Amino acid sequence: MNTTPCSITVTIPAEAQYINLVRLALYGIAEKAGFSFEQMEDMKVAVTEACTNAVLHAYESGQSGMIDIRIELDKQGICIRIKDDGNSFDYDNATQQFVSHHLKSLNDVKAGGLGLFLMHALMDEVEVRTDRGTEVILTKQIGRKEEMA
Repeated sequence: MNTTPCSITVTIPAEAQYINLVRLALYGIAEKAGFSFEQMEDMKVAVTEACTNAVLHAYESGQSGMIDIRIELDKQGICIRIKDDGNSFDYDNATQQFVSHHLKSLNDVKAGGLGLFLMHALMDEVEVRTDRGTEVILTKQIGRKEEMA
């Protein structure tokens, strides 16, 4: 695996049509680093969920906003930071909701609310900061699945 450290920052309007730009940038860096296709797909889903949450929930209707995405690669893995300056949310309450999803059948889960669950399921580490806006930090380690086998 190529583990040359690199970092890129992308700033997009908080609009759904721009999320694919983030996915493309992530794919390019992750492929160059040597992540597997499955790992890259997992990361793309997690990043899409984080960006979609910012698009849907960070800014009031009619209010324009931006989303800053920083993708950092080093020899340990990749770290993706998704940051908005909009409305924050109660992360502890949201975490309790996705923990309770384990106890329900899929038919009983309401639409929405699965984004955090997916991020935690697909990434090695997820951190959410809600002090000024919201920042979601997603981490995937290089070679972690191989080491676990």
